Amino acid sequence: MNELGNNHDYAAWIQALKSKLHSVQAKAALSVNVALIEFYWDLGKSLSEKENIWGSKLIDQVAKDLKEAFPDIKGFSRRNLFNIQKFYQFYNNEIVQQPVALFEGQPIIQVITQIPWGHNILIFSKSKSLSEANFYLHQTLANGWSREVLGLQLKSDLYNRQGKAISNFKLTLPSNHSELAHQILKDPYNFDFLTLTEDYKERELENALIDNVGKQVPMTIGGQEYLVDLLFYHLKLRAFVVVELKTTSFIPEYAGKLSFYLSAANDLLKHPTDNPTIGLLICKDKNNVIAEYALKDINQPIGVSEYQLSKLFPNDFKSSLPSTEELEAELKNLG
Repeated sequence: MNELGNNHDYAAWIQALKSKLHSVQAKAALSVNVALIEFYWDLGKSLSEKENIWGSKLIDQVAKDLKEAFPDIKGFSRRNLFNIQKFYQFYNNEIVQQPVALFEGQPIIQVITQIPWGHNILIFSKSKSLSEANFYLHQTLANGWSREVLGLQLKSDLYNRQGKAISNFKLTLPSNHSELAHQILKDPYNFDFLTLTEDYKERELENALIDNVGKQVPMTIGGQEYLVDLLFYHLKLRAFVVVELKTTSFIPEYAGKLSFYLSAANDLLKHPTDNPTIGLLICKDKNNVIAEYALKDINQPIGVSEYQLSKLFPNDFKSSLPSTEELEAELKNLG
């Protein structure tokens, strides 16, 4: 066995075998999840129909009988049976009022069976409409959100913040690219996961964010060094994103400075196969009319958003960050 362990052909074969096993496990888990969610859908429908016949005590009795019959299965608790019923009723009631086309042509059951039950509970219990549920379902699938990240996105009301920033993308980017770029921007950005003092300064806000992402990015232009607050590379956009943070209201001069940074980033960082670098100004607040005028004649793609910060602590409270995952969910992925 030791000789085989050092054999390159064997190592390649065993690695392929492991990969295949992981793939089989994933497919098996998905199959189990599909079967479970389909069963919950049918059960929710049946509970809704039978409750009209046998009354409101139905779920209590079903929970008791199923627990006796299947003592090792936790999915038949009274609480989960209520969730199962609400699960069916939420989508069924919404379908009666709105077309299934909201789910991009896919039957609802095909969408909801692709994510775990815990994710489904969060989505149907927190969403106010089929359109909102659809948004979180597809974002979960597209981004592989964990339950914790999904919960953070729901709590921060991502659905109503997505694509709300002021931008000049339609004037500066190709149509197919500008729509995607606009949709990834949020307004406002929720920075409530930061703990800042009541009279926080721009540097304190920057440091609280940057400490969990990386230090400011230096760019040497004309022999002088400039520091960009945050720099990301967005995989879907295939473009660099330069972020500038301001603890004051938006003023037109900010757009000019950011445009300067974008020109430098395109020359110094952008690869020929990359799309144009995009800029994002995140300010304490903004006047939308002023922001639109400021961006109107700038030929660089720039978006302007506000940030939301309601949790402020006394001045002697030291700034801290609770988790990297919270920061990434709100800012690093930019949607």
